[in-house]
Amino acid sequence: MNTKRGRWTALLLAALAGVVSGAVFLAVAELLALLVARDASPVLAVGSFVIDIVPQPFKEFAIATFGEYDKIALLAGLGLAVVIASAIAGVLQFLRPPLGIVALGIAGALSIAAIVTRAGVTPLSFVPPVIGAVAASIVLAILCRRLREWRERTPESGMDRRRFFVIAGIAGASAVIVGITARVVSMATSSVDAARRALNLPAARSTVTIPAGAELDVPGITPLFTPNADFYRVDTALTVPSIDPGTWRLVIDGMVEQRIELTFDDLVGMGLDEYAITLTCVSNEVGGELAGNAMWLGVPIRDILSMAGPRSGADMVLSRSVDGYTASTPLSALTDDGLDAILAVAMNGEPLPLEHGFPVRMVVPGLYGYVSATKWLTELKVTTFAQDEAYWTPRGYSAEAPIKFSSRVDTPKIGKPVAAGRIPIAGVAWAQSVGIERVEVSIDDGEWMPATLSTPINEDTWVQWVMEWDATPGTHYVAVRAVNKNGDLQIEERAPIAPNGSSGWQRSLISVT
Repeated sequence: MNTKRGRWTALLLAALAGVVSGAVFLAVAELLALLVARDASPVLAVGSFVIDIVPQPFKEFAIATFGEYDKIALLAGLGLAVVIASAIAGVLQFLRPPLGIVALGIAGALSIAAIVTRAGVTPLSFVPPVIGAVAASIVLAILCRRLREWRERTPESGMDRRRFFVIAGIAGASAVIVGITARVVSMATSSVDAARRALNLPAARSTVTIPAGAELDVPGITPLFTPNADFYRVDTALTVPSIDPGTWRLVIDGMVEQRIELTFDDLVGMGLDEYAITLTCVSNEVGGELAGNAMWLGVPIRDILSMAGPRSGADMVLSRSVDGYTASTPLSALTDDGLDAILAVAMNGEPLPLEHGFPVRMVVPGLYGYVSATKWLTELKVTTFAQDEAYWTPRGYSAEAPIKFSSRVDTPKIGKPVAAGRIPIAGVAWAQSVGIERVEVSIDDGEWMPATLSTPINEDTWVQWVMEWDATPGTHYVAVRAVNKNGDLQIEERAPIAPNGSSGWQRSLISVT
């Protein structure tokens, strides 16, 4: 293997050795995480760390590009990065030992740093990446030694070649089997989906009446209630936390007269009521789909806070998720008798889906989700905006974020031509906690024409709207705007997502054939 071709072959095989060693690292770490520390998976810890440090414009790009699949895209990117880094470590170990092993050690150290800075860390959380790095280093050293022995001998001597491929094959296959099995078992055994399905919530003390005319019969329009499977999901959790309602606790502390700790049974025992509330994500672009309406079952947050007794001077509640995420909500929004801020335990007639915060989440009308809709809730800290800041505040977003009311065209859809003749232009509009007074539509920058509104359920939910239009062949611009019940006109000026939500009238290009 002294020829130039032989050298390139050796480098490729060294890269293969590195990839195999990287797989061993992850497999051993996943297995040990399953056994001693469920939150010590290097991939998930590093992925969560990346989510935390990525600059705000990149977060917006990921959400806009991949939507609810942004975390899958992140994991795929991390996987590719691991393959490339492992291949480089293999080449380094082959050419300049022990640099490859040093690289694996650095990877282990970075994994430990990512793991121990996460919420829920345990005393044994460092074990999986340490043992994983040691196992990977041993495999890499053996493979590169076999490869060098093979290269230094004649091509006719196949013993070292066979040894290399046998060791690489066994190590690689074992890593894949062990790693995948450990991850699947971890997900299966930590899942509380069975407990969720078996959960028998008490009947609501009060229910929401859906008025006649609340939903328009228009093909292509967004349904009045968003099915759970279609409800948008935007959060910082790389994997969905699994929380047994039997062990769940909510702590209310901070600037309070007395610290309160509630179990799940304590919470539902206070009595559950039904609430229809629309949620909106601050990442929702003009005309975007990061908004959803649901029927929630829960308990007013003001009742829970009153048990603790907020002290004078407090103006904010810092809510905390089990995964460490925090949100800053004005105390007034949670204690106002006229606002239905709740701790929700059910969504559209079933216990909260795992990805939407099971067993308990916050739902607060009139505020963007990043300051109000904490999932997998575990703590409410009564404090001040001056003393504490939440997850998104140092990342360029406002500490307080009332929703900018908006309107959206659902049909006709951009890029889908419609036939000439009388057609409906329809969509939804929302102004949570205030309500929509009217929606107006303009065709080709013409006069603004009123649309017909559905009967609103309440001021916290969106309304549907429709306007019949005699469409003529060609390309047309359709614009929509709303007016809320305070008489305010929807903001025309375009604004980006940061720091407190987008604004602007949606203008759609419609093709009529």
